[in-house]
Amino acid sequence: MPSDPADRRLSSYDFALPPERIAQRPVEPRHSARLLAVDPAGVGPAPHARHLSVWDLQHALQPGDLLVVNDTRVLRARLEASRATGGAVELLVLEPWQDALAPGQWLCLAKPAKRLKPGDIITVHADGQSPLPLTVLGSDPETGGRIVQFPPECADAASLEPLLLRYGAIPLPPYIHTHDPSDNERYQTRYAAQPGSVAAPTAGLHLSDELLAAIRARGVELASTTLHVGLGTFRPVDTEDLSQLQLHSEWVEVSPQLVQAVAACRERGGRVIAVGTTSVRSLEAVAQLHNGELAPHTGPVNLVIQPGYRFAVVQGLLTNFHLPKSSLLLLVSALIGRQRLLDLYTEAIAREYRFFSYGDAMWIAPEAVVPSIHLP
Repeated sequence: MPSDPADRRLSSYDFALPPERIAQRPVEPRHSARLLAVDPAGVGPAPHARHLSVWDLQHALQPGDLLVVNDTRVLRARLEASRATGGAVELLVLEPWQDALAPGQWLCLAKPAKRLKPGDIITVHADGQSPLPLTVLGSDPETGGRIVQFPPECADAASLEPLLLRYGAIPLPPYIHTHDPSDNERYQTRYAAQPGSVAAPTAGLHLSDELLAAIRARGVELASTTLHVGLGTFRPVDTEDLSQLQLHSEWVEVSPQLVQAVAACRERGGRVIAVGTTSVRSLEAVAQLHNGELAPHTGPVNLVIQPGYRFAVVQGLLTNFHLPKSSLLLLVSALIGRQRLLDLYTEAIAREYRFFSYGDAMWIAPEAVVPSIHLP
């Protein structure tokens, strides 16, 4: 458990962010984003950080390290549709409905949801495509979403993706107000391979082909996990007592090859570095399912990581700047401490770092992690 009672209150993770600090477009090239490097506490001037660029990450890594990335691919999961009355509807396709009695049933967030009743027909529209009628089957009390019947052949993300490529759009977060055709490529990591996410693992957006090549040339190994970013990542947290916090589950795969890569890294004295909070959740959630030891696993996970959590696998992290009172802010606080993180955010705001999905990045080296949560 965290030693500071404030760590258990959601309101303790709030901070004021000027709207102009929210990045609306990504920088080019990818690796030119700014990088706030967290120094160990007590080293350098408060709040103990250096100001670099993401290109410098290659020099912060050491030969023998293992960089774990999330290879999920973002679906074009935002659909524009209309009701029989002509009213506009927007769907965000989340995941296959777990209690489906027939294939092709998907859980979707809808706007406006309250007007969609079981049996309603909604018609999806896209330029150059025939209208696509879909049936609303019911609602999900947990998420407030709607269960929607798609064609039966659309049973999983891989089989649904061709339809979404024809009818859908990349679901940029609502705080990004400008959309551009380049988002179809730019809101994907360079190694995106497994379709299934409704939001990008955004720390990975900084890794260009050139930087990945430089990292490999330094003697750092790369391995991938898959976590399909879903409702558990971007849904607002509204539980003030964080000891009661639960998150919506997300689908994850940790392969035997990744387990072997982590074991080999430890044997050679390297460090396990996660790219993004989704990679952290993949590794740590699966380890917790196996008594603290990483093992192959495929299926849903919903681990909450907050101050007081003892990490079993991850030793360092490349991450973006996250929303106030978010589960991602709790996770990063678990690595370096809540007040220290908020102080660093204050520094980043003062120095005009760019926040959120298309923003800048933070590097937390293993030596900057709270000593009590280092691996044994």
